Amino acid sequence: MTRIALDAMGGDHAPGEIVVGAVEAAVGIPAVKVLLVGQLAPIQAELDKLPKDLKKSAQLAIERGSLEIVHAPDVAEMDESPVDAVRKKKDCSINVAMRLVKEGRADAFVSAGNSGAVATSAILTLGRIPGVKRPAIATVMPNRTPKRPLLVLDAGANMDCHPEWLVQFAIMGNAYSKAVLKRTTPAVGLISIGTEDCKGNEMTKQTFPLLKEVKDLNFVGNIEGKDLYKGQIDVAVCDGFVGNVVLKTTESIAKAIGYWLKRECFRGPWRVLGAILLKGAFRALKKQLDPEIYGGAPLLGVPGAVIIGHGSSSHKAIYYAVKAGVAAATNDVSGLIEKAIATHAEDQKQQ
Repeated sequence: MTRIALDAMGGDHAPGEIVVGAVEAAVGIPAVKVLLVGQLAPIQAELDKLPKDLKKSAQLAIERGSLEIVHAPDVAEMDESPVDAVRKKKDCSINVAMRLVKEGRADAFVSAGNSGAVATSAILTLGRIPGVKRPAIATVMPNRTPKRPLLVLDAGANMDCHPEWLVQFAIMGNAYSKAVLKRTTPAVGLISIGTEDCKGNEMTKQTFPLLKEVKDLNFVGNIEGKDLYKGQIDVAVCDGFVGNVVLKTTESIAKAIGYWLKRECFRGPWRVLGAILLKGAFRALKKQLDPEIYGGAPLLGVPGAVIIGHGSSSHKAIYYAVKAGVAAATNDVSGLIEKAIATHAEDQKQQ
């Protein structure tokens, strides 16, 4: 059974949506135990407010041991300084849940809370995988080919990077893509402003030749923004500033497309009829563009499975974030990354 330490107090809609998602995960995901970490009274109040059927499911999950509440007296607020929250609030839900992973009482950590606090707590509590310079947030995004999602990293953990860090991001993303996304030979690209190796800023121009030298890495060269969703790239590497802009822009475009379609489909009776006939296609498109089904973003580079969800996560997003935690833990992503980083370091010594 995979044990997931879920931060009940993190997120814009906590603890309500988190509690619902926790119950759905405890009931719907096989061989999982959700440790719901947070303030006992608010969590119990949300359990008491559940609809009759879901409340019954929660009671059954608690009785059979697939759902457990772990009390944490403090909360790291969404707008709070990450360092202050982690260091001053030793028993905030993020720290308590992270310690469960550190102590071996949980296999993975999931939170939709303050992402900076999650990353800080992970580094201070779990440390870094030997050889890793900086952990990176990897975001799974929809691609032109539905069964070939795109992994973008770093998506916001490191604003200013060194070329060596980007090389490690590529190695870590490659390992995750193979283990969790089931890509046999992931195509890895470096985000730049042109496909030529001489294009880009100083960081990307210095990173390009370093990536070419990495053994067992299918580096396809520089990629532009227009290449991201063609279905030909599996791992897109960049610094956290660029990655976060890509992520937020993509989310905005997805919402805009939905708005544009809805607006145009109701401009006249014939369009309404056409929209009705295409209802199935629209439903499939909406599902493919739904960021919630891709789960949270794994924090790669720490010795454990850490999943960071969107601050506005609904119960559906929490359910899939728990699934992402299960996948990262059961596939031993951190162990695979440790081996890959060690192998690269050894290759560098021999060059």
